[in-house]
Amino acid sequence: MVDGFATLGPRHLRARQARRRQEQALAGLIIDVRTTPEADSTGSALEAVAWHRDLDGNLLDPRTAAVELLNIIRPTVAIAWFATFAAHALHRWPQHRDLLRADTAGSYAEAFAHEVRRFYPFTPFVAGLTAQDLTWHGEHLPKDALVLLDLYGQNHDPALWEDPYRFDPRRFAGPEGPQDPLDNLIPQGGGDPARGHRCPGEDITVTALAVIATELARLDYDVPDQDLGLPLSRVPTLPRSGFELHLR
Repeated sequence: MVDGFATLGPRHLRARQARRRQEQALAGLIIDVRTTPEADSTGSALEAVAWHRDLDGNLLDPRTAAVELLNIIRPTVAIAWFATFAAHALHRWPQHRDLLRADTAGSYAEAFAHEVRRFYPFTPFVAGLTAQDLTWHGEHLPKDALVLLDLYGQNHDPALWEDPYRFDPRRFAGPEGPQDPLDNLIPQGGGDPARGHRCPGEDITVTALAVIATELARLDYDVPDQDLGLPLSRVPTLPRSGFELHLR
C-alpha cells in the first residue's frame, strides 16, 4: 500500500487490492473483538478502535473501524522508508554515527531525524482542493481547484535552506535552527495538523526515526557492495538495491 500510493499502473492497482484485502481482514478482527471482548483486553489500538463510538454514541460499522485501524498501521509501516534513508545517510556520511552514539539527551537524534525527512525524497507533493474562490500571491484559484504542494522542492529551496543539498542535521539544532519549521519543513505536509494538510502522525514519525537512527549508529555492521542510487523517477523511492547490511 505504501509502495504504490503515488503511482499509476500495476503498482497502484496492487496497492488498491492490498488495501481491500487488509480492510476485509481487519473488519473481521473488529467483529471478533466485539463478539468476544476478552480476546483483546490489552488496551491495544485494535481494542480502542473496535469500541470507539461516534458523536451519536454508536459503534463504528466494521468497515469504517477497519479503515481507521489501517490508518494507524499504514503510516507506521511507512516509517520503514525513512529508516532506510537513515541507514543510507549514516553509510554516506559516517561521521554522524559518533554524534548519535554520544547524544545522551536525544536532541541530536531528533535533529538527525528532521534532516533525513528534509533531505530524502519520500513524497514529491501532496494535493488538495480549494475550499472557496480565492486569490493567492496574485493568482486566482476558483473553488475546488486542484492545488499541488511541492514538498521536495520546498525542502530543497535555497531561499529557505542554506546549502540545501548538504546533509547537515545541525540546521535543526539549537538557536540556528529554522525560524519557522512548521511552515518551512514540510516532508509530511504543511501547516498545522489540526487545520492544515499535515500528517497528524508526524511527531510519532520523528520520535520513532530518532530511536531507529540511534540504534543503527550503535550497531557494528558492514555494508556490502550494492547499488545505493536513489531513482528520483520512482515514488516513493528507495535505493535500487534496498539497503543490505551484515552484522559483524
